[in-house]
Amino acid sequence: MTYQQVLIAIILLITIGLFIWGKYRHDIVAAFSLGCCILTGLVPSDLAFAGFGHPAVITVAAVLVISDVMRRCGVVDLIAQALMPYTKNLLVHILLLTAVVTIASSFMNNVGALALMLPVAITTCAKHNRSPAILLMPLAFGSILGGMTTAIGTPPNIIIAMMRAEVSGEAFSMFDFSPVGVWIAIAGVLFIGLIGWRFIPKARSNRSAPEQLFAIGDYLTEVIISEKSELVGQSADAIKGLEKGSIEVAGIAHRHGETMSMKRYQRLKAGDILILQADPSEVQSLLDNNDLELITSADKKFAELTQGDLTLVEGVIKRGSCLEGRGVPYLRRRSNSSLALVGLAREGRRVQRRIRRQTFKAGDILLLQGSAESVDEQLSDLGLVPLAERNLTLGGPRKVTMALSIFAVAVALGVLKILPLAIVFVLAVMVYVLLELIPVRNLYDAIDWPVIILLASLIPVGKALEDTGLTTLVANQLLIVTQGLPIYIIIGLLLVMTMWLSDVINNAATAVVMAPLAYSISQGLGMNADPFFMTVAVGASCAFMTPIGHQSNTLVMGPGGYQFGDYWRMGLPLDIIIVLLAVPLIMMAWPL
Repeated sequence: MTYQQVLIAIILLITIGLFIWGKYRHDIVAAFSLGCCILTGLVPSDLAFAGFGHPAVITVAAVLVISDVMRRCGVVDLIAQALMPYTKNLLVHILLLTAVVTIASSFMNNVGALALMLPVAITTCAKHNRSPAILLMPLAFGSILGGMTTAIGTPPNIIIAMMRAEVSGEAFSMFDFSPVGVWIAIAGVLFIGLIGWRFIPKARSNRSAPEQLFAIGDYLTEVIISEKSELVGQSADAIKGLEKGSIEVAGIAHRHGETMSMKRYQRLKAGDILILQADPSEVQSLLDNNDLELITSADKKFAELTQGDLTLVEGVIKRGSCLEGRGVPYLRRRSNSSLALVGLAREGRRVQRRIRRQTFKAGDILLLQGSAESVDEQLSDLGLVPLAERNLTLGGPRKVTMALSIFAVAVALGVLKILPLAIVFVLAVMVYVLLELIPVRNLYDAIDWPVIILLASLIPVGKALEDTGLTTLVANQLLIVTQGLPIYIIIGLLLVMTMWLSDVINNAATAVVMAPLAYSISQGLGMNADPFFMTVAVGASCAFMTPIGHQSNTLVMGPGGYQFGDYWRMGLPLDIIIVLLAVPLIMMAWPL
C-alpha cells in the first residue's frame, strides 16, 4: 500500500467508527472526514466544496422540496382518506397502509411519506382498538422498500445514478431501478402484511390502543407537593391513585437538588417534586385527588405569549432535529418561550433524571403545551413529527391535480432524457413557487440540511478513495479471496456487505463508500458495472435490522414502543428474502 492509501484507509475507518458510535451527527462526522482529507492533501483545497454542486446533492434537495409540496397539497392525505373505510380487517389494514406508504415513497422522500402516514396509522389503530406497534414498523419498512423502486425514491439511488454518469457518461434514468426494486417492494410488502408483523414481540403488539389516540410508552412528568396538600408529612403510600399500578414514582427531588429513588416509607415535604412514569390521562386524576401541581418548562414569558386557547400536542423528534442533543433551555430559546414541555417519553430506557436535565434524543416523544394557532408550525420548525389527530390537509382537487401534473411532466422530461433529473426537478420547484403551491418563506424548510452536508462532504472523500487506488486494491483482494466462485455468489456477498454497513451507518454514506468499490470489482472481473451498481443501490436501502440505520426506523421507535432488539426479528427474514430475490433479478435485468 502507498502512503496515500494508508492515509485514506485510516480516515475511512475512523469515519465508519464514528458513524457506528453515534455520539456525533452524521453530517458532523462527514465534514470531519472531508477536513482530514483536505489537511492531508488527499482532496485538493480548490475541490473541497465541489460536492455542493454535484448533481446528486442538487437532486436530493429538490426532491425534498417536491415532497413538501405534495404534503401541503394533500396528495397522500387524499389517498389515506379514501382507504379509511377498508381498515376494519387487521391484515387489510396493515397491507393497505404499508402499500400506500411504499408507493408514496417511490416518488417522494421516504421519511416524509412516513411522517404523513403516522397520524393516519395511529388514528385508525385507536379507532379499531389495535396497538400502533402492529402497524408502525411495517410502515417504516414499507417506506424504505418504496425508495428502491425509482431513481428519486431514496438518496442512495440518486448517488448511484450520478456515479454511473461519471464512469459511463450516462446516469441511470428514473425507472431503471424499477425492474429490480418493484418486485422487491411487492414481495416485501406481502411478507410484511401477511407474515412479518407477527414477528413483532407480543409485549409490544398486545398493548391496547388508549383513548387519546396512541399507545406510546408512559411519559416522564413532574408534580410538586403544595404546602396545602394533605400529603405533607405522609408516606408515598398515601398518594391516591398509585394503588392502581398504572402510575409509578420514578424518583423524588427538590427544586435544586439531585433526583433520588423514592423509598416506600419516606415522608413527603412541601416542595418535594415527584417524578412520575405515567400516561398523561392518568396524571390529571392524580393531580385532582391529591392537591398536586403539574410542573412544566413554562416561564412568565410563556403566559404572556400564549394568551387564548392552549393545546397539548405530542411530537416525536426526528433524526437531525435541532433539538437532538439539546435540552429544555434550548427548547425555550428556540420557541421564544412560547412552548412548554409537559412530559417526555423515551421507549426502552428507564428515565429518572428531572425533565429539565434531560438531553433530547432522536425518537423521544415530547408532550408540549402551546398556542393552538401556532403550535403546528412550531413543531415543523423544531423537527418534530406530530402524533395527534389532525384534520386532513386537503388542498382541494385543483391543487392536487396541479402538483401531480407538474411532477409528471418533470418525470417525463427526465425519463425521455430531454434534461437531466437534477435540472428537471429544480425547474419543477421553480414552477411550484411561481404557482404559489409552496410559500417562498418555507421553500428551504423541507430540505434535510444534515443529509445535504453529509453528501456534499463525502462525495470528495469517495473520489479520493478512487484517486488513491484504494478501491482498486481492496477490490483486487476481494477477487483473490472469491476466485473461482460463481458470479452470483460474488454479487450476493457484495449485497450482504452493503446491507450490513447500511444497518450501522447512514444509507447515503454507505452508497458513497460502496459504489466505488463495486465499480472496481466489476472492472477487475471485466464485466458490466451496472449490476454491481444496482447491487449497492439495493443493499444501501436495506436498513431493516436496527433503529439507527434509517430515519424511518428511528421515527417509529417511540410511538410504537419498540426496543433496539425488536427490529431484527422482522428485518432479518426480510433481508434474507431480498437477497434471494435481488441477486437473480439483478442478473436478469442487467446482463453481465
